[in-house]
Amino acid sequence: MTENVTGRVRLEREGALAWVTLSHPGRLNAITVGMWRELQDVFKALAADDALRCVIVRGEGGNFAAGADIREFPVQRADMAGVQRYHREILAPALQAVAQCPHPVIAQIEGVCVGGGLEIASQCDLRIAGASARFGVPINRLGFPMAPDEMRGLLALAGRAATLAILLEGRVFGAEEAQGLGLLTRVVPDDQVAEAARRSADRIAQGAPLAARINKRLSARLAQGGALTEDEYQDYFSYAESRDHKEGVRAFLAGVDPSFSGD
Repeated sequence: MTENVTGRVRLEREGALAWVTLSHPGRLNAITVGMWRELQDVFKALAADDALRCVIVRGEGGNFAAGADIREFPVQRADMAGVQRYHREILAPALQAVAQCPHPVIAQIEGVCVGGGLEIASQCDLRIAGASARFGVPINRLGFPMAPDEMRGLLALAGRAATLAILLEGRVFGAEEAQGLGLLTRVVPDDQVAEAARRSADRIAQGAPLAARINKRLSARLAQGGALTEDEYQDYFSYAESRDHKEGVRAFLAGVDPSFSGD
């Protein structure tokens, strides 16, 4: 566990699964500079753990996160240099660490998921939300636009038209609308969010981790457009000689459950 005075990011492990919890009591888990840095550190550590199969990101106390902690803005974003440092050296690397995690990442969304909270969720691979969860990026009322490296995840999910509607109107909206915009994988009753996220993580963990990691890399690369290089094709087909591939075929033909190792 890592923590700071005004909030913390907790890391818990259970076998091949990990839970990353945003915790800022009394502030709807508003994300401080220290928490952004902790988030980056935690995901860098998780990325290096080959025994891991899936990560669940969640908020403490019934909310995901109410964006960045605006109380820090007068100090952290006091001038042009501060604004650039805050968005390019603090927020962007944290979001990039989530996006580049080689293991599948699930956002377990309850309650408020706005601003920076939605930016974090957008970098996850799956987003499972409660029916009463609330979404939006109401920063137009704060007088600033969404930074480039923070907009990438939202654009990838919702597209340009929906992203502009979210940013220009600055509305906070419900889970049903969020799912219609492509922001969510699944909406479940509020009291089933944690269970649904765990079931999803268990299903992922039962699959071949090597295949999951390749799917993540390939989908990110194909989203960039352009022809694949020969090296990229070889990276994809590298699974052909893997133990996991042989084990999957063997288990299927034998009518038994496979035992994947990630090799």
